[in-house]
Amino acid sequence: MGAAGPSAAASDAPRPARVAAKGGTLGAPGSACPLPVTFDVAAAWVPKRIKPVDDPDLRDLLDQGTVTIVCEIDAKPAGNIGFLRVWTDGDAAASPREVLESFVAGDDSPGSVVHRDVELAEDPALPAAEVTYVVTSPLLDERKKVRALAVVTPAGPVVLELGGLDTDEHEGMLPAYELAKGSLAAARR
Repeated sequence: MGAAGPSAAASDAPRPARVAAKGGTLGAPGSACPLPVTFDVAAAWVPKRIKPVDDPDLRDLLDQGTVTIVCEIDAKPAGNIGFLRVWTDGDAAASPREVLESFVAGDDSPGSVVHRDVELAEDPALPAAEVTYVVTSPLLDERKKVRALAVVTPAGPVVLELGGLDTDEHEGMLPAYELAKGSLAAARR
């Protein structure tokens, strides 16, 4: 596993991507996926709440590192093959970087791992970090990019993960990820 050392310098940060058109906001009570955060969702992307399961065999499919998937925002209606996934955990003691380190370690053979501390435009006081890495796609047997953002709220960590069928799909969905990242804030309860 190729974990990066200290946070990468700003020059190592990915180029800013264009931002997708807003289709709605997710996370507030009454939305498709109530969360400890809110963020904008790209037009035509469809959120779906992932319900908890008690079966230990199925539960393993819903966990990665210390977090559990709670929501998927499907890109297919917008013309891409992939998801923006939301993962949560009730342990507010971890830092965003620690959450991401555990998340990446829980993926299949991660490599080229680069961590960055980030400041969120919508909620600069919310501790946040981002990671980019590559994994082998089980469907295509080729390397593909993954990007994830972690924040720690009073209700615990939240990870937004952008995957995709392959790296081309991942790159095509970056504007939706940038929309979510640029609007992400702690939920007002």
